[in-house]
Amino acid sequence: MKKIGVLTSGGDAPGMNATIRAVVRAGLSEGLEVYGVYNGYQGLVNNEIFQMHRNDVSDMITKGGTLLGSARLDDFKLVETRQKAVDNLNALGIEGLVVIGGDGTYRGAKELSEMGINCIAVPGTIDNDIDSTSYSIGFDTALNTIIENVDKLRDTSASHHRCSVVEVMGNRCGDLALYAGITVGAEIVITKETGFDESEVLERLRSIDALKKKRHAIILISEKITDVELLAQKISGNTSFSGRSTVLGHIQRGGSPTARDRILATQYGDRALRALLDGESNRCVCLVDDKFVTMDIQEALSLTKKSRKELFELHRRLV
Repeated sequence: MKKIGVLTSGGDAPGMNATIRAVVRAGLSEGLEVYGVYNGYQGLVNNEIFQMHRNDVSDMITKGGTLLGSARLDDFKLVETRQKAVDNLNALGIEGLVVIGGDGTYRGAKELSEMGINCIAVPGTIDNDIDSTSYSIGFDTALNTIIENVDKLRDTSASHHRCSVVEVMGNRCGDLALYAGITVGAEIVITKETGFDESEVLERLRSIDALKKKRHAIILISEKITDVELLAQKISGNTSFSGRSTVLGHIQRGGSPTARDRILATQYGDRALRALLDGESNRCVCLVDDKFVTMDIQEALSLTKKSRKELFELHRRLV
């Protein structure tokens, strides 16, 4: 193998640039030519491919987002669309590809592998919803962003006997809400795993106020579970707390990656490069029991999320 490529796809995540940097510099140190692809799989199809050099990734380890850009391409599921990408890669002599993203990115890598391009996938998503790995790139940074913002909300919440209902990202996975809930001392955490019962939430708030004389309360809830503004209104009308809703939104995606994400992303990138050099394809890099291993992409996609039952129980005991 003499030439490899790297791309990012799907939602951006802090630490993606550190992964790109690791792939580029580790590849160059092995004597490879390394090519970047702008705008994910769309860039592959449109031939937005360029050769990268060491200086192209200078200082990028500190920056959020992705220097290569990202885009979603629904038509990539069509074989004729993927064939355009394969033809572009073959024309440049690129034999291997590192793709960074979520489960949709993994599926694209699997399909390209089946068409003769050696692909290694790396988990890059703030939701931590890649079930084959303990932690995905960007999760720690997003978690710390949530913590910082909720800590600030607590100050004003306590001053006015409020209950702050804070919606965080995590459409399919409640890890952001759960981990943030524990670290900020939230009174209630609501995710798909816990389910949502409005009457139970209101009763718990009334109990918290009556028995524990709390000056404020924090509820952390994963996105797309309920209308948080309506829930805040119900809290105001049915408890002694004044309900206020806050949707953190895409602020959770941005910012300079934490030290943990920078290290993790660098390790992921280097391990992906090693996998390509070892002739692996249709594999993804996983962090399992603090060790980096590779796994068949289809196997990774078929896994179910590890239960967080112990963490949920720990949170409930400490409220």
